[in-house]
Amino acid sequence: MNRLEDAIGATLQPGLTPAQLAVFAEDGFLIMRQLASVERIAAMRSMVLDHIEKRLEPIEYEADVAYPGAPASRQAEGGDTARRLLQAYDRDPLLAEWAADKRLTAIAAQLLDSFDVWLTLNHHNCVMTKQPYFSTATAWHRDLRYWSFQTPRLVNAWLALGDENTANGCMHLLPGSQHAMLSEDALDDAQFLLPNHPDNKPLIDSAVDAKLAPGDVLFFDAGTFHAAGANTTDERKLSVVTSYFGADNAPIAGTRSARRPAVHVRKAPSDA
Repeated sequence: MNRLEDAIGATLQPGLTPAQLAVFAEDGFLIMRQLASVERIAAMRSMVLDHIEKRLEPIEYEADVAYPGAPASRQAEGGDTARRLLQAYDRDPLLAEWAADKRLTAIAAQLLDSFDVWLTLNHHNCVMTKQPYFSTATAWHRDLRYWSFQTPRLVNAWLALGDENTANGCMHLLPGSQHAMLSEDALDDAQFLLPNHPDNKPLIDSAVDAKLAPGDVLFFDAGTFHAAGANTTDERKLSVVTSYFGADNAPIAGTRSARRPAVHVRKAPSDA
């Protein structure tokens, strides 16, 4: 660790170990177990299910993303299957409180090597849902592909509101892929990895599953390639996803990443 990382680790709790910081730096992701309490998960899950049942907008539907296997339109069978509850921070106080949680943002601060941490409201800031029957898989991609920031240093936090495993479409990640330099022909027009490209095979063969229990949080670099399968079970999978950046970064003015102002969720001690 450098001196700033030492200071952050001493000030913020939980303090990540040098080994944990090294894992994140090398692999591009880190799982922290039971970061949210059982009571908090139960309250958030109940609220999210209520919003899904009542179809409280804004919502993105499977038909909207048009991934392979998705319903052709909102009017087609399964077309009203929710994929994401959008604008989580403004949707409910439970979600806003989680996004600014002291333990959550303490870890983000250490991974970003920054005392100050901002939450972006323009990317993620949602509840990801994988519904039975009509959920679709997501191909290998980097979140940074459509984001516009001064530097690529952003960290995503993926909170599991229930068990996440291969059967219900858990996250798959490619360790170390945040450092990968790929040729343009290794990606399709939407910046997804081409699975049959020879340069991609070693990367894809290294994939690991992020199996999570309720309350676990997967932190991953916004430049790490990840994917997810479809939900083949009879129960919904629900995850809260937030994204953060530090003092060395900012969205580029005039872009989608700057559409809504960021929220200063953790301040340096002198600013508190």
